[in-house]
Amino acid sequence: MADSQTAATKTAAGPKATTLGKQAKSDLPKEIFGEPFNEALVHEAARADLAARRRGTHSSLTRGEVSMTTAKAWRQKGTGRARAGALSVPHRYGGGAAFGPKPRHYTVKVNRKARRKALRAALTVHAERNSVAVLDGASFSEPATKQAADALEKWGADGPTLVVIGAEEEAVAKSFRNIEGVRVALADAAGVADVVGAGSLVVTQTALEQLKGRAV
Repeated sequence: MADSQTAATKTAAGPKATTLGKQAKSDLPKEIFGEPFNEALVHEAARADLAARRRGTHSSLTRGEVSMTTAKAWRQKGTGRARAGALSVPHRYGGGAAFGPKPRHYTVKVNRKARRKALRAALTVHAERNSVAVLDGASFSEPATKQAADALEKWGADGPTLVVIGAEEEAVAKSFRNIEGVRVALADAAGVADVVGAGSLVVTQTALEQLKGRAV
């Protein structure tokens, strides 16, 4: 009976995570770290995130846009050669592109509820494989890259690491951004693709609240 109550208490409290630079464990909000993984939904949201980052400014010149004379290449008859018209045709050197790229947007719409569910699922994956750590942003009153690198090494961060911070935690950003294999992102801007693509995830306590507001 006691074991059942203990298990129920742990379930209600939510998963635990390493506190970067400390021995104690931190509680993770069950609301955003308890979502079952949905591969199709996460893939859709990650694809939308990556597509939205494309500038879409690529452009090529068409037949009407190339700098080319409009005169006929040579007279129609009497040369013994095949008939030829404009020199701006795609198969001639210097001609315009037939089906070249033009400026466009790559935005893929994902419903708000689906995007939030995908973000919760991506965060839950890190909680399940113990690859998420919580950081007290107040411990970095000023930039300290060595302190940040030592904390990550002691924790054993694996693969590319994503550090999610709050908007006012500039000292934390400066401490982690110069470490190889570490990327810093604001909690308001970190997307599903960022979370899924990270081997390890570090979230400040401030960013944790902001992520909760975005994902619930």
